[in-house]
Amino acid sequence: MIKLLLLMGMLGWLPAVALAQSVALSGVAGGKALVVIDGAAPRFLSPGQAHQGVRLIGVQGQTATMEIDGRRQELHVGQAPVSVGARSAGTTGGQRIVLTADGQGHFMPQGQINGRTVQFMVDTGATLVILGEAEARRINLRYEQGQRVRVATANGQVQGYQVSLGQVRVGDVQVFEVPGIVLPQAMPYVLLGNSFLTRFQMQRTNDQMTLDRRF
Repeated sequence: MIKLLLLMGMLGWLPAVALAQSVALSGVAGGKALVVIDGAAPRFLSPGQAHQGVRLIGVQGQTATMEIDGRRQELHVGQAPVSVGARSAGTTGGQRIVLTADGQGHFMPQGQINGRTVQFMVDTGATLVILGEAEARRINLRYEQGQRVRVATANGQVQGYQVSLGQVRVGDVQVFEVPGIVLPQAMPYVLLGNSFLTRFQMQRTNDQMTLDRRF
């Protein structure tokens, strides 16, 4: 067994946090788009119809053209949610991620692991990207094939699985082969730790964090 010490104070208490505002395309039917806005219940929009600042332009196949915060964007069924306004993750050219803290001071970008949508929380105290077993199963991560490790958490020693995450994505920024840990604890979000964050130059100004790609 390899003893792996993770600085994970957040696991001792997992406070309720507000998700970043976002828009995701859940499905299409009869020329309508089924969208999820800011984590609310899915809602069908017809072409030309608007809801909470999001307007559907049209649908073609599995793609919907939306006007979000005054800008046109194409959403595909199953892709990571896109940002609405300044509260969620933004990107520039696949090299920069811009995050704005929520009301409790947490950075909560939505993104993907291996193409499956997840809710991240940035945790600079976590050595690796950390998932709970339930979330790992939901995204079909075969964590049981990973290396078993003993992990020190705020709740004591637990057994986890060290894995390699083939793709971790926030916005249009992708990082490949990111080390992660799957733990038995139930977790409402995925901790975006330093195995991802150290690929970037990090700068924080007040409630905004900018991550510029290093390699």
